[in-house]
Amino acid sequence: MKRSQVNEIIREGAAFIRSFGYVLPPFADLTPDEMRARAPELKGLIDARLGWDVTDYAGGDFDAKGLFLFTVRNGNQDDLKSGQGMLYAEKIMISRRDQISPMHRHVVKAEDIINRGGGTLAIQIFASEPDGSIDRDSPVTVATDGIDRQLAAGGVLNLAPGESVTLMPGVWHKFWGEGGDVLIGEVSTVNDDLTDNVFEEAIPRFSPIEEDEAPCRLLVSDYDQWLAS
Repeated sequence: MKRSQVNEIIREGAAFIRSFGYVLPPFADLTPDEMRARAPELKGLIDARLGWDVTDYAGGDFDAKGLFLFTVRNGNQDDLKSGQGMLYAEKIMISRRDQISPMHRHVVKAEDIINRGGGTLAIQIFASEPDGSIDRDSPVTVATDGIDRQLAAGGVLNLAPGESVTLMPGVWHKFWGEGGDVLIGEVSTVNDDLTDNVFEEAIPRFSPIEEDEAPCRLLVSDYDQWLAS
């Protein structure tokens, strides 16, 4: 992706989020220079990979396959292993109309996916085979706002604004907006986008960036390069 495109997506995404009355934390407004100057103070934020995240999964067509994310809070993997401490994470995301977030599952993370407003959030769901691959035959049961619901393999769950689904580790899913762009909330166990995403396709989670202009905000995938001590 070009940095100019990423910058525009961030600006548009921030405005879309504000339109629903959701207020991002103050660190969302930090410029790259401010983050560099305050890097020691921001170590917890940087280590937890909080902040902006835009990906087209290296496909080159963000409108067709991509996702906008902002990680608001994120716990600690060591806490998760010990079973006590900060075991949770929160994201706010935007899925554009007909924009696919491709089929994937998580090894560790359980997550609630919440339609916070906009269009309908469509989620296609499969169970896993014992080896972790997609089970294309068996029905799958998920909880929607605490109520169990069974879908056929590959069934599509449609969430209206305010509705949510709980996806446990191993549940394969892809999603997109129908009828309009969708503001999505995610509340989950500790998030690790570096190792805990298993995609059906051989695609990367993060996109390489072509630096055609200066970044207006750093992406979480920029931290290692831009904020290295």
